[in-house]
Amino acid sequence: MSAPELIRIVSRSSPMALAQVERVRAELAALHPGIRTEVVPVTTSGDRWMGDLAKLGGKGAFTKEVDAALLAGEADLAVHCVKDVPADRPLPAGTTFAAFLKRDDIRDALIHPGGLTLDELPAGTRIGTSSVRRIAQLAASHPALECVPMRGNAGRRMEKLAAGDADALLLAVSGLERIDRMDVVTEVLSVETMCPPIGAGILALQCREEDTETIDAVTGLGDPEAWREATAERMFLHVLQGHCNSPIAGYARCERGGDLSLRARVFTPDGKTVLNAHEWAGPLDPATLGTSVAVTLLRQGARELIDSIAH
Repeated sequence: MSAPELIRIVSRSSPMALAQVERVRAELAALHPGIRTEVVPVTTSGDRWMGDLAKLGGKGAFTKEVDAALLAGEADLAVHCVKDVPADRPLPAGTTFAAFLKRDDIRDALIHPGGLTLDELPAGTRIGTSSVRRIAQLAASHPALECVPMRGNAGRRMEKLAAGDADALLLAVSGLERIDRMDVVTEVLSVETMCPPIGAGILALQCREEDTETIDAVTGLGDPEAWREATAERMFLHVLQGHCNSPIAGYARCERGGDLSLRARVFTPDGKTVLNAHEWAGPLDPATLGTSVAVTLLRQGARELIDSIAH
């Protein structure tokens, strides 16, 4: 099949999103030197809205305008952070994931101007975050800390920190690496300390289903391990049917020998109840592993826990 001469890449217009697109452009240029690319930036409703995401319909607020540009034929390829793509419902009809790129760091980082680690922060320290996942885990492990709402891209949040709106921040390591700001990190938290969001550190390439030229051109960028991990995690979240106010965390991991496992947790917002599951795939395919882990948590009461949270 002939390769397209030009691939138009639609993306959110934040510095981090554009840095992600540049990674895709560089990898695509190395794989197919003859293909030109151009960027189609859009500003999503999630980028414009600084309030509670639930009032915009959840994480789909970060993808709706990107999806629309793809479906309208204004672009050929969309670059998404998997963690921002809703998994409780299918992808928009007529679109598909063509590839998942090699996974970046899945951990969270603490930024504290005084250089303190999480365990060293004094009682009453204000942590800037609007993530229900982070808030619940901090409530469970460090109840003396106070979380204050903070949204916006990483650069904007660091500006708010400098302005005194919070005493410290929690941000994704992968995002800070993409914008080359690991210099501000005080501590990288282990996944045991702060379990990551579903899809952390993975970039997904989305195309129109009928656009076989573009799909064929970008499929080679995909990483098999990232595909297995993302498939397990997204099926887990799909079966669990969590909403954007549900503190849900988890990650799949491919070991060197190829074994796949999935660890997942569901919290109450106050962190007082934590449901845990950790299973190995064995003969199961990734989607079946995700289903199995979700069913294990549902048996522990995850449905009632999730449904009890307002959204």
